[in-house]
Amino acid sequence: MLFDALVYFIIAFVAGVVGFGNIAGAPAGIAQILFFLFLAYPVVSLIVGVVRRA
Repeated sequence: MLFDALVYFIIAFVAGVVGFGNIAGAPAGIAQILFFLFLAYPVVSLIVGVVRRA
């Protein structure tokens, strides 16, 4: 599950660089949504992983 969170974080980072860096003007809104969506997933995954171990 931690590996999945890391993969989604990398995808979110790439989407954010493409969207926020004005490399692609049209899909900037989609990149922002994906960035925050995939940024929230690792945080939730980390919290769930800590709660399950406790």
